[in-house]
Amino acid sequence: MKLTDKVIVVTGGAHGIGRAMAERFSREKPKAIVIADRDLPGAEAVAREVGGLAVACDVSREADLKALVERATHDYGGIDLFCSNAGIAIGGGVDVPDDEWRRIIDINLMSHVWAARALMPGMLARGSGYFLSTASAAGLLSIVGSAPYAVTKHAAVALAEWLAITYHDRGIRVSCLCPLYVNTELLKGALVEAAGASITLSGNVIEPTAVADAVVAGIEAEQFLILPHPEVKTYFERKASDYDRWLSGMRRLHANK
Repeated sequence: MKLTDKVIVVTGGAHGIGRAMAERFSREKPKAIVIADRDLPGAEAVAREVGGLAVACDVSREADLKALVERATHDYGGIDLFCSNAGIAIGGGVDVPDDEWRRIIDINLMSHVWAARALMPGMLARGSGYFLSTASAAGLLSIVGSAPYAVTKHAAVALAEWLAITYHDRGIRVSCLCPLYVNTELLKGALVEAAGASITLSGNVIEPTAVADAVVAGIEAEQFLILPHPEVKTYFERKASDYDRWLSGMRRLHANK
């Protein structure tokens, strides 16, 4: 899908990968870009830069996502591309308190469910639409030091797969973005605390702009898996071909974190 003259919504658009995507999308001359984020001043700053609309949205609330879809549909007549991008990371294992598990599940998984629930009726009625889900290489592989992040990102990949299987023949396209490590505040905070030195052993840390370029290329090709780090494909293939050997390698990373 070409992005020219399209209506695009990006959640988590005030910072990091979301901001980089919005900035990159603007070069494709879309009809409109909606920047959604809990940080409304941040979203407004990006909207001014790209000539878009800023909307306050807390993706941990289904009502906010429903209102976002309704606002963009009302203002622009429909959404062509919805980038369900907002996410968080927390460290820890099964000992993480239930309220923190529920928070990361709502943001990293249920936000995609709620967005798709709000979007699909309109997209199906038009017979077209594109849903981009930002997951993580942790959703294909895993990550040492954070069970909640690994679990929710696996779930996000599974949901994107299901949407791609279920709605492709009705005109809906789905991509799942699975970067490894990206130079964002998320990496500098919770992920560093969780994964530690294993980050430098796993692959290159790339800039959000490189992720955004990969997203545009992936959407144009209507490619399901968008992998800004090519090495992730190799790791994923190794996991599938010899699960026990892959687990042994992950245990070595864990020992070095």
